[in-house]
Amino acid sequence: MTPPRAPVAPAAPPPDQAERALAAQVGPALVAWHAQGGRHDLPWQLERTPYRVWVSEIMLQQTQVATVIPYYRRFMARFPDVRALADAPIDEVLHLWTGLGYYARARNLHRAAQQVRDLHGGEFPRAFDAVAALPGIGRSTAGAILALATGARHAILDGNVKRVLARCFGVEGSAAERAVEQRLWTLAEECTPTEGVDTYTQAIMDLGATLCTRRRPACVLCPLAEPCRARRSGRQHEIPAPKPRPGATTRARKARRTWMLVALDPAGGVFLERRPERGIWGGLWCLPEFASESAARSFATGQFLGPRLAPRALDPVHHAFTHFDLEIVPVLAECAGPAHAAVMEPGRALWYNPRLPDTDRARIGLPAPVKELLETLTQGIPS
Repeated sequence: MTPPRAPVAPAAPPPDQAERALAAQVGPALVAWHAQGGRHDLPWQLERTPYRVWVSEIMLQQTQVATVIPYYRRFMARFPDVRALADAPIDEVLHLWTGLGYYARARNLHRAAQQVRDLHGGEFPRAFDAVAALPGIGRSTAGAILALATGARHAILDGNVKRVLARCFGVEGSAAERAVEQRLWTLAEECTPTEGVDTYTQAIMDLGATLCTRRRPACVLCPLAEPCRARRSGRQHEIPAPKPRPGATTRARKARRTWMLVALDPAGGVFLERRPERGIWGGLWCLPEFASESAARSFATGQFLGPRLAPRALDPVHHAFTHFDLEIVPVLAECAGPAHAAVMEPGRALWYNPRLPDTDRARIGLPAPVKELLETLTQGIPS
């Protein structure tokens, strides 16, 4: 069965003569700059296989390099190839992703690995259409994987590249607008050289991440400073335009509070439930969550045998999401076990002991604030 083709943006107007002349400068300038100013010792650069590059590209989506590096190293040590990842239980994959955030990336990575195993004989595909058809991989990520790992000529357009090209060519508007994105794709194709594509691709990503940053671009060090249209017009801080936000211009950051039940059994296990795949912390194991302390206490008395509710709660845990702040108020209950078999539905609930070493049963995905909360259990819980 032939994989479906990845969606390709409709063609924008072709570059004019001046833009072609500028595009011809971009590749050589970035390749020359990368020899001294680019990044060369990142873990996924040491052995550039399609699999290793793919994992790094997924981890780097919406996450800083410094944060990704330790996660990447642990992930590669446990899953050195596609088959190891595909054959692993999803809980173990999520366990190694805990704290990295945006957990849909991990689930898509696991599903894609299984497709590579089942549809491609365990060999990561080299055809663009086949790569782009895998879960969690779009046009730009597919191009980056193949360009970096095989040197094949494919343009990329991640957030950093959009910013570099928009400034260099003076592209007005927000990259979130369809017409602007199409224009940037046209320029990305024009700038991508026919040789040294892997070096160029790494260079333009590095430039956007280290010099051509969103808030404080270091134009004095940029290899594209002389021809950059945004710099020459003094508009580096206006291009690209921010994503338009309908409604009020300034909105106060939202704050939410939730109560989580910390139900302990005599062996020190904590009752956890698996969250639905969609939504916040999708597919991870979490403490039961409630809209009030009374609701948490009611659940404990109705679902567990002999719960003894703590006279005081554990200290709240605070966690920042992209658009809101969350306060978790733990409610402690010591109990003899579940009162109803339905509470312990296989695959949906378990008793997890945070004091045990990293055994197979302990390798589960936990939201970072829940992991932080459970770590307090190893330091002694108030009675």
